[in-house]
Amino acid sequence: MPLSYLKLIAQTPAPTFREERRAALIAGLWQDLGYAVERDAAGNVLTRLTPPGTEDRPALLLASHLDTVFDEGTDVTVREDAGRLVGPGVGDNSASLAVVTALLRDLRASPLPLRRPLWVAANVGEEGLGDLRGAKHLLAEHRAQLGAFLAVDGYLGVAVTRGVGVRRYRASFTGPGGHSWGDQAPSALHAMGRAISALYALHLPVSPRTTLNVGVAGGGTSVNSIAGSAELLLDLRSLDGDVLTDLDRRAVAALHSAARDAGVRVQLERVGDRPGGDLRGEALLGVVRDAARDGRLDLRLASSSTDANAAVPHGLPALAVGVYRGGNAHRTDEWVQVSSLTPGLKFLRRTVEFYQRNPVA
Repeated sequence: MPLSYLKLIAQTPAPTFREERRAALIAGLWQDLGYAVERDAAGNVLTRLTPPGTEDRPALLLASHLDTVFDEGTDVTVREDAGRLVGPGVGDNSASLAVVTALLRDLRASPLPLRRPLWVAANVGEEGLGDLRGAKHLLAEHRAQLGAFLAVDGYLGVAVTRGVGVRRYRASFTGPGGHSWGDQAPSALHAMGRAISALYALHLPVSPRTTLNVGVAGGGTSVNSIAGSAELLLDLRSLDGDVLTDLDRRAVAALHSAARDAGVRVQLERVGDRPGGDLRGEALLGVVRDAARDGRLDLRLASSSTDANAAVPHGLPALAVGVYRGGNAHRTDEWVQVSSLTPGLKFLRRTVEFYQRNPVA
């Protein structure tokens, strides 16, 4: 059962851009199981199972992200409560890492006849401003050796078949600042407020689903100071690439217009660009369906933003699948149903097994 791995992984902090402790833990666990482990320039952990005679065949890459959404210093203690494990990041994505590690353990005790190489990665930078950094690096470096990409992330019984495209901006407003009584300078906070109002006034189509969110905003120094600086983080998403491009254009124009009208400067930095669209995973989905049927799991198809998005520009068949049941993702009281880990492990193993029988490429 992956439970012992899960407690260890979940209680090892891994904020985005600071995944080193958890990466070292995973590398050590995999090495203890007898696998050769690589650490690449991005910080990913990778092991390759390449039986003799399969060296020239395209590999299936399983990838499970290391990072969580929680800042350094968050108490990541995991507690047990009525058949559940509860704690920050215990599900997303610690549970997936635990199941993947248990799969590697079981493949030692009960090997599968691998007709194609199987690569397994624990990758950095999936959450927040990580912008799929780890998955993008893996695919940029190894696309020619891969036949399919399977992101292990999310709830058991869900397969992500379409990537939601994402654009993210940091907008930094700057002005002269000054004293709230003695000066009449324009306020960077005023400009930011105008910008947020203008952004939320933009038309968003209902179909294809498209969203806009200002997730972080702040600035200024004191109650009696005119704000000399302010900053916001903007998230734009759509199921349609052309719609996303149009929303991007209109949002950028709104930010510049708000700054100009308020009399301050604005600097825009694109801090996220996740490609979206069809993941080309039809054949891979057939394998996943067979594995779900074998485990008597109902399979629901979904659209989301996962590491599988990184495969879109490469034309590589990809999906994202979940291997645990739980809830409250991205909250400090996130939970995982302990009894779901064994079915999740069985499902993942059967997916690998069925892929070996019916490879996509």
